[in-house]
Amino acid sequence: MPGTMTMTVRLSGTLRDFVAANVGETGSYENISEYIRDLIRRDKERSESETFERLKAELARAFAAPDDSYHPLSASEVIAKNKARTGA
Repeated sequence: MPGTMTMTVRLSGTLRDFVAANVGETGSYENISEYIRDLIRRDKERSESETFERLKAELARAFAAPDDSYHPLSASEVIAKNKARTGA
């Protein structure tokens, strides 16, 4: 895949007006591309943060479980359980 990609987005009405208000002399961004890149970066960070929080919660549950609830699993058993969980 090339280093950059050009994409076209069509906006009208209130979305167009909202973007226009955030770009240019009166807005926080110099151009629409800068604004869109920032939105995508923020969304990526949010997604990564949500994934990390789910992992932390899962680990907290695991560490809080009583020792007698643990039983050994082989690598193939772990893989099979994860595939069943994700539907892969």
